[in-house]
Amino acid sequence: MALRPLDNALPITPERPKKQTKVAISVQKQSDAGVNDENRAPFPPTSADATIDYISSENLKALPDPDISIQSLVDGLESKDWLKVCDSLNNARRGKVMLILLESTTSDAFDQLLLQLLLKASQDKKFVCEEAEKALKAMVGSMAPLSLLHKLQAYVSHANLRIRAKAAISMSHCASKMGLEAMEEFGLVPLIQLASDSLNDKLPEAREAARSMVTSIYAKLTEKEEEKQEAWQTFCQSNLPAIHAQSVIKVVSSQ
Repeated sequence: MALRPLDNALPITPERPKKQTKVAISVQKQSDAGVNDENRAPFPPTSADATIDYISSENLKALPDPDISIQSLVDGLESKDWLKVCDSLNNARRGKVMLILLESTTSDAFDQLLLQLLLKASQDKKFVCEEAEKALKAMVGSMAPLSLLHKLQAYVSHANLRIRAKAAISMSHCASKMGLEAMEEFGLVPLIQLASDSLNDKLPEAREAARSMVTSIYAKLTEKEEEKQEAWQTFCQSNLPAIHAQSVIKVVSSQ
């Protein structure tokens, strides 16, 4: 028997679509910034001081009063706040600051500044390291190489390997700027001995800097010599231990 449709059956209505759940993300008000809530993660600082832009040396404007900057330069470099360190490194590359540095190469403040730049150039933080290296290059470019070389020679035997390497690099830059007269004023024998010491250093960058320094000394020393190799060998063998002399001679002969 066929089933009859039920007249009293309720009509089937289509199911209403479910509403999407709205997730409200509350933004912390300025007045709530200092509220201590153990159930709320702290918001990151939004200060613009959290970033620092690199400014190339040619775009750095001279400071109106560089004396003030020099007084606080070492303190800034010694700071644990890397933003202050970078700001001090920027100041170390400014023109007027370099002019004052030229006049203070005999002061204890300059010795402290040089040490801090070498320390910062030896750090693991890439940005700080690069800025310190640029400041050292600016120093070499602005100062008489002879004066700076006298300051740098103390760091060739420093206990810190990286400081030794950074000092060797700056010394090689100084040597490349010197003529024979300036080298003789410093002392050709002490100069080749410094290069020889760095040539046997553990770090490759120190050894590379030493090779560059040896090349500069060779070029100036033998500039007017007809028998360049013979004059060079005689000079090295007369002023260095045999094993060191052989290493220094090999630098030139292998080029």
